[in-house]
Amino acid sequence: MELTAARRSFLGDIGFWADRTTLHEAASQGRTLQLKQLIERGASVNTVTVDNITPLHEACIQAHPNCTRLLLEAGAQVDIRNVHGSTPLCCACAAGSLESVKLLLEYGAQVNPSLTALTASPLHEACIQGNADVVRLMIISGAELEAFDVHFGPPLHIACAKGNAVCVKELLMAGANVNSVKFHETALHHAARVHMVNLIELLVEFGANVYASDNSGRKPVDYTKSPSPSFSCLQFYESNPLSLQQLCRIAVRRRLGTHASEVISQLSLSHRIRDYLQYCDHPTSLL
Repeated sequence: MELTAARRSFLGDIGFWADRTTLHEAASQGRTLQLKQLIERGASVNTVTVDNITPLHEACIQAHPNCTRLLLEAGAQVDIRNVHGSTPLCCACAAGSLESVKLLLEYGAQVNPSLTALTASPLHEACIQGNADVVRLMIISGAELEAFDVHFGPPLHIACAKGNAVCVKELLMAGANVNSVKFHETALHHAARVHMVNLIELLVEFGANVYASDNSGRKPVDYTKSPSPSFSCLQFYESNPLSLQQLCRIAVRRRLGTHASEVISQLSLSHRIRDYLQYCDHPTSLL
């Protein structure tokens, strides 16, 4: 197969390598017709570079779903890992390509591939990228909400660190533990660092502990500065506990866990109470 000479380099004892083929280039650049022609001529869709990247990885990371479909139809390995342990699904989630993610799942991609020290889960990647539709699809498909990455902790932490409030709500509504910790650090610590009042309010409404201390003995408010809005928000919550009504909502959802939204929607309750339990945008008073 033709090789791309421009990508050649010398790697000591293993000598020269010309890792990227025309198939990789076509997939990376979204050249669907060329990719189809190469496949029809017998090009191997599972050829790998020195770092174990396949054309399918390339198509997914560059968000080219038409190329992704062609490769999958031609027999591309759906769960092959690159040298860092990332699967094509990780790449598609990192690119925020909903269509590519759907295709990979249709072809049996693992939603929860085993984590390594060098890679995050597909759900982590989706939370980093911030595409709420991809996050929602991954959750529906069975992504582990508490999958623990050595660098990021659980997905909720990285969604907060990136300030992706919509993704944070998707995780919380699905039953993610709002007080999960990584070295005693909570999602609220991350929200305080990015100074997002709406994110702080969302976490607290779901039961985040404003008094939690990290390994440095610092509470979330300690990562804000007076008189910033985030400081005032956290200071208010420290001085004013949640209402009994709010605490009851948190207790109900915690009791129901990851099935909370599904069960609540089936309960024989007034629409107003049901909407309140589902954190819909309605007045908080039930009177």
